[in-house]
Amino acid sequence: MCIFCEIINGNIPSSKVYEDEDTLAILDISQTTYGHTLVMPKKHYENFLEMPNEEYASLMAKAQKVAQMLQNKLNCNGMNLLINTNEVAGQTVMHTHIHLIPRYNQDDSIEIKFKENKFDLNEIINKLK
Repeated sequence: MCIFCEIINGNIPSSKVYEDEDTLAILDISQTTYGHTLVMPKKHYENFLEMPNEEYASLMAKAQKVAQMLQNKLNCNGMNLLINTNEVAGQTVMHTHIHLIPRYNQDDSIEIKFKENKFDLNEIINKLK
């Protein structure tokens, strides 16, 4: 059983931020920034690509609700929402989860950089057709 399923089942303690019949939100033990929270479905899916549309939509609505609560209660100035899908993208726990990362200023301990690449957009479009 995965570690998040163990947490959901109450076998491993966690710091719960939100819970209902389908969803659990807990503080991330790594706390990238103050209030870093993980929102996950209680039903096990390896990643969000496996989830039925209605369950994914429900999870996103709950994530929005938790993000609004974090912003109101912790007085952050912004929020990063992050979903890592598969190991190559940084997913370390193979159970769908959304990172809510409160942002307070430009000097937070998280940095996201986009590098410019010179990909042929027409080639990409043709592959997607």
